[in-house]
Formats: sequence, C-alpha cells, structure tokens
Amino acid sequence: MAPRLRRRRHKKPPAVSPKVVTLATVETPRPLTSSEPGPSIDALGFFSLDKNVPGLSQLILQKLNMKSYEEYKLVVDGGTPVSGFGFRCPQEMFQKLEDTFRFCAHCRILPSGLSDSKTLRHCKRCRNVYYCGPECQRSDWPAHRKVCKDLCLVAVDRLMEWLLVTGDFVPPSGPWPWPAEVVQDWATWFSMRGSQLDAVLEAVLGSQAMNILWTSVGRPRPDPDILQGSLKRLLTDVLSRPLTIGLGLRALGIKVGRTVGNTIHVVGASHVETFLTCSGDYNELGYMFPGHLGLHVIMVGLDVATSFLQNTATSTLEPGAIQLRGHRGLYHDFWEEQVETGQVARPDMVVAFHPGFHASPTLMEAWLPTLLLLRDYEIPTLITVYSYQELTASLQTLVDLDTHILAYGANPFASLKPEQVYSNPNKQPVYCNAYYILFLGSSNQLCD
Repeated sequence: MAPRLRRRRHKKPPAVSPKVVTLATVETPRPLTSSEPGPSIDALGFFSLDKNVPGLSQLILQKLNMKSYEEYKLVVDGGTPVSGFGFRCPQEMFQKLEDTFRFCAHCRILPSGLSDSKTLRHCKRCRNVYYCGPECQRSDWPAHRKVCKDLCLVAVDRLMEWLLVTGDFVPPSGPWPWPAEVVQDWATWFSMRGSQLDAVLEAVLGSQAMNILWTSVGRPRPDPDILQGSLKRLLTDVLSRPLTIGLGLRALGIKVGRTVGNTIHVVGASHVETFLTCSGDYNELGYMFPGHLGLHVIMVGLDVATSFLQNTATSTLEPGAIQLRGHRGLYHDFWEEQVETGQVARPDMVVAFHPGFHASPTLMEAWLPTLLLLRDYEIPTLITVYSYQELTASLQTLVDLDTHILAYGANPFASLKPEQVYSNPNKQPVYCNAYYILFLGSSNQLCD
C-alpha cells in the first residue's frame, strides 16, 4: 500500500539556514501500490491558455497548421503529424509563430473577433504585446509600463532561440580551467569561460545563420550588444538545469565519484526537459565534479518526449560519462516497477523542476504519492520554482506534509532569460529555476 499520509497540521514555513543536517534512521517505509496515470502538465498548461484568452489554444493550432492538441503533442514528442504541419520558408514560419501572440492584451479579443476597420498593432517599444486600438493601449499602459522593458528582451530572445534549435549556437564546453569550488554563480562561470565564450559569441554574431534569421523575421537587426546579451541569456537557460542539479549535489553533501557512479532522478519531466535534449547538454554537470565515475540522469514523467525515449543510452555507465535516460509514467509507479525490483539504482538525489503542485488540486493529487514516497524513503530532494510567490506556496505545501526542509532560497544558477506568461502578457516575467527548496525525510523523524 502507499505510504500513509501523516496527520496534516497547518504550520508556517520555517526560517532555515542553507545547510544540510543528518537525520536519524527510521523504520522501513511501507511498499507502494500502482495508481492510475495522472494528468499531463503539458496538456493542462496548453488548455489553461483559454482561461485568460478564450480561443487562444485554437488560434495557436490554426497558425501552426494543426487540427488538434494531439497533433501538437505529437510534434513536441518528436513525431510527424498527419495534417499539413510545416512551413514553406523561414519567413512564413516566423510570421505564423508571431501570429500566435496576436490578441489584445487589454480586452483579450482575437483577430477573428475584430471588425473589418480594426487591426491588432504591437507596442512600438517592446514589439511583444498587441492592442486592438488606442483606447485599449492607453487603458493598459499603467500595467504594461511595469514590464515593457523586460518584454523587449523577451521579444529578441524568442527569435534568437531558433539558433539553438538549428544548432547554429552551441554553448562553450570543455573541462573547467578553474577549481570547481570557485564557480559559485553565473558571474564566476562567465569569468571562467572568458575568452572561450567571447570567441563563440563573436562567431555566432558574424554567422550566415544570424543574417538569415533577421532577414527572415522582417525586422531591423538589433545592435550587437543586444544580440550578445540575448545569447548569454539563452546560454544560462540551457545550462541552468544541469548546474542546478550540481548545486543540489553540493548543498546536500552527496559524494560524487563513488565506485559505481551516481544516479539522479528528474521527476515530473516533460517536453521542456526532454525535447531536443542530448547527453552533451549535461556536460557542464560533469565538469562541475572532475574525476567522477559516471552520472546517470533518469527523466521520469508523463510528458517525456518520444524522441528522447528513443535516443537515450542504456549502456553501462562509464567513468567520466553523463548518461541520460527517459521513462514515461508516474514516479511512484516507476519506483515500484524499476527501483524496488533492482532494475534501476536507488537515486542519490531526486530533482523536480517546476512541479507546479501548488497550482491546482488536480496536480497536487497527482504529485501527492510521489511527495510522500520521497519523504518516507528519505530521498534527498531538490525542487525549483519560477517565483517567490510559488516558493512561498510550495513551502507551505511541503510543511503541511511534514517534510523536513533543509534549505531554500534564490538559485545562483537560475536562468537569466525572462519568460513571458503567454496568455497574460503584462504579468511580470518569470525565470526558470529562480528559487530552490531542499528537503530530506520528515520533520517528525527528528523527534523519533
């Protein structure tokens, strides 16, 4: 049977210092039972767009030449849809993608709802939100002025990201020339990469791919400083996850480099973590721990991309290697089927990037068995969230479940790329992995 939920008590999140403590040994937890598949966080996120902008999900499908969400999900999984998905040229692709953002930020009207005399025009400053007329723009300005500057960055990053997809921008890599303990945040990482990073950025800025990109989007090419800033933000977005995993291993005092290597489970993984992801994307994690004997990262979630499942390695873990593997399903089922039977090693740490269990009862219901498992089996766990508000809500949830919170705070390896809230463009942008939470076991166990 599933681990029993202890009596829930409403507490305030504790004020803790960022340190790791050792807990006493407790009795062996009860075995788990399988459960029905839970909700897809990708599907919930997609259809939640209609709550703020009715009809937005259908507009997106229409502009992408898709008939249903199932076709959209098939492409995200790395497959080919049966309808006429695709674009005749880069210009059409960028125009169609931009069209998915066309709705009035104030009254939420879509292009299909406009009269013949009206058209949607974007803010001339940020080029990132649209209005159906001067009245809506004036009424919206008090809210928009707070985020307009950040949305200028979003508009550039959204286009520059294409260079990552095509492989024309590959972040610098290679063994760290500095001692790993010196690299504590992005400032020291950028300093460490120094001339190597400068050479990569200069090559990308002068590449034919960059020229094609800005010719295709039909906009004036921004100044080199703006483009270089965008490339750096995109780089932090790519590397934030592996370096955050390294942060967790460090903070929890987990010894990396033991005789059989180390295993990390990423739970609640979706297409965000797995689509177009390869083992090379996690090389920086390996360089963070020179001399390690192999790091095995297993992505587990209902929305793990099919292409990732097909392309990940299953060979023996070699010293110094990073091995990625995927499993589609709920983590507590994966634990019973794979970990309990000895097919997969017990994890040294579990990571949940933006689990979102605070956001809705449906997601909390799906996450509850996994959170109880991690608590009762005393698995060192790292969780990341987008914002301080999410941090507060997630802490309260974990405290109500009697988890023993070791530390929480701002993540020094948070992505520096601002993320626009798609259906609410004037909401303050958020940043991937902005805050972290570390927990281990139950707070009740300290008194046993």
